[in-house]
Amino acid sequence: MHREGTNTLVYALLALLLVGGLLYWIAGNGIIFNVFLILAIIVYCVMINFFRCPIRYFNGETEKIVVAPADGKIVVIEEVEEDKYFHDKRIMVSIFMSLFNVHANWFPVDGKVLFVRHQNGNFHKAWLPKASEENEHADIMLETDDGVEVLVRQIAGAVARRIVTYAKDGEDCYIDEHLGFIKFGSRVDVYLPLGTEICVKMGQSTTGDQTVIARLK
Repeated sequence: MHREGTNTLVYALLALLLVGGLLYWIAGNGIIFNVFLILAIIVYCVMINFFRCPIRYFNGETEKIVVAPADGKIVVIEEVEEDKYFHDKRIMVSIFMSLFNVHANWFPVDGKVLFVRHQNGNFHKAWLPKASEENEHADIMLETDDGVEVLVRQIAGAVARRIVTYAKDGEDCYIDEHLGFIKFGSRVDVYLPLGTEICVKMGQSTTGDQTVIARLK
């Protein structure tokens, strides 16, 4: 279980027990209480599933490899003009995470964290194109040992309202390490240099820290 879910799960359990106790006291062991009990169990199981945190290790050579930073589905592969940091064209690969995906985020490359910046914003649905620029997000700029810069953007969605970023300016980063966590449905964008070999297709499912999404030149 991921550490980000500890408080949420504890408070949710206490709230469900409190409401359940009140219903039992008011209505007894009747249909209302039994329906609530079934729904409470389903909701709590979904929350436990959401905060699961599998231990993963990439099995292979990591040089020039870019792995998926998140579980989910590829929703964007396109050439974009990135004017905020690079001021040139980049290939953007976007992964949308549903409520049922693991929401831990991994570093997609080995290297160094150049900087981390947080930007407040809106909470559009995460799969919309404008979400990448207008939604609240955290930008993590990474540099590989070969000097290639890769930007990772954690994006909040219509439900997700909290982005957690563990990456720190100046620290070394490695595939297999957690970059951060986004609570509930959200999205992660990866900006890669032109000429990068893209190894995934639109609509393809990804497994964080396992699926190779690209190979750098």
